[in-house]
Amino acid sequence: MRKMEQINRKLNKSVNMFYYLKRYWKENTFVILCLTILCGLQVGANMLMMQSFQGIIDQNMYRFVFWTLILVGVWFLIYGLTGVETFFRCRAIRIMNNAIRQDIAKDIIEKSYRSFHEQCVGEYLSQFTNDISQIENLAWNPFFDCIRSAVTVVLSVFALLSLHWSLLAASILTTVIMLSVPKLFYQKMEHLGAACAQKQSVAVSQLKEQLTGYDVLRFFNQTQQFIRNTEQASESIETPKFQLAYIKGFVSAGMGCINIVCQMLHVTLIGVLSVQGIILQGALTGGGNLCGNLSSGLGNMTQDILSMSSVKPYFKKIFIHTDNDCEAKAEIQMEVMRNGITMNHVEFCYNKKTVIKGFSAYFEKGGKYALTGPSGSGKSTLLKLMLGCLPEYTGSIRLDNREIRDCSPEQLWHQISYIGQDVFLFNTTILNNISLGGEFAKEQIWKAVQDSALEDDLLSLPDGLDTIVGENGSNLSGGQKQRVAIARALVHNRSVLLVDEGTSALDEENADKIEKNMLSKAGLTLILVSHHLSAEQKKRFTEVFTL
Repeated sequence: MRKMEQINRKLNKSVNMFYYLKRYWKENTFVILCLTILCGLQVGANMLMMQSFQGIIDQNMYRFVFWTLILVGVWFLIYGLTGVETFFRCRAIRIMNNAIRQDIAKDIIEKSYRSFHEQCVGEYLSQFTNDISQIENLAWNPFFDCIRSAVTVVLSVFALLSLHWSLLAASILTTVIMLSVPKLFYQKMEHLGAACAQKQSVAVSQLKEQLTGYDVLRFFNQTQQFIRNTEQASESIETPKFQLAYIKGFVSAGMGCINIVCQMLHVTLIGVLSVQGIILQGALTGGGNLCGNLSSGLGNMTQDILSMSSVKPYFKKIFIHTDNDCEAKAEIQMEVMRNGITMNHVEFCYNKKTVIKGFSAYFEKGGKYALTGPSGSGKSTLLKLMLGCLPEYTGSIRLDNREIRDCSPEQLWHQISYIGQDVFLFNTTILNNISLGGEFAKEQIWKAVQDSALEDDLLSLPDGLDTIVGENGSNLSGGQKQRVAIARALVHNRSVLLVDEGTSALDEENADKIEKNMLSKAGLTLILVSHHLSAEQKKRFTEVFTL
């Protein structure tokens, strides 16, 4: 299964920024259209300025007022259209950012249990937040700005050509220089971008760890360590970003110097042509602006191209999967278990350390089984093997006649529920945490509530099932969280229920009540992990296995 995942990731290759620009070409076309019109109006304004200035030179008041009024109208249009362009640009960026987050989420959900846990949550969180922010700043905005500069350059070239061919020749020379020099820095900027992405991802994980361990540090009076570690993580975020910014700044400064030289070349040429009477004297104003637009446009393009080259590492982390991969997996269901689960000489190693060695057992459908043994004996691992989370075992685990490693986890989870030691609750209502958005009748919900001994707790809560549990159930006690998790497992009514110390936070009376409820369910195959079972409790089970 691990090899299959690697093959799938090769088939579903990472993308670049142009994948999303093409994918949402309609939204981006509106932005580019607005930018093109804006640039045309701005170049046109410079041509109008020439005519207006020529009216002053000719002492023709009518000509001056006429072209000046038109110029004012054009600038009103420019500012109005700027607002429209900003709207379409922000809308396109929002859509593309959301699409990237969706693709990241799809890639994460396609990972195997083992592969997902090879990275910490902070690194995934960094992809959803920091990476998107960097993509917006280094890809989307520079792309649109580059389009604007490119259109400005092209229109300025035609405008200058309309004045004299030598201005076009000078423009071509300028273009070659301004576009060639940045290529010397592409690889450096891409390398810096990759280092920035990697270091910031690690730093976000460090910040998350400090916040997660807040209580521990406070209880042991280690507040200075919290501040110190937070400062270190903050520095790890800012330093690579600073390095990327200042090197980009030095490159931009160098390009600015070249830009000034090119601009002076154009202005000098316009002055010579104007003095010789080849072009309007008014071209000294508008023509100078056109040269400035041309030079600054080329300079801005080089900066934008450098920015876009540094964003590649962020896109390399995004993998695109075929449409509806997740839904297709979920829809392919196995037949309901008819006989049971057979384990034959099962062995499993964590980092070359054998955790389970030669374990064999048969769990008959409808039977009630317990796994006991000391900590580290492999009880929890055995449940994860049955869940299909760890397919790298040797031996055989068969659900009826089908080997579990040949099944997708989604197929297994249609038949198997799991209650772990560490209960996680979403920051929503108790009802939503039980149903997980599924459609259940009130009778089903209340039956699960009663069987999980949660009923008395709900009666004591002001909003009952509509009580908000807080972040990871912070508004509930440990026992209440476990009861919600048990109700969640019971209401989904899987044919196999795996319980890993699922009642450890409950008092003896409620734990015993819940256990009896689960043991009394006909047709439910129950496999329960416990460190200790009394002789009386062992009698309740079909069989007890000691690891």
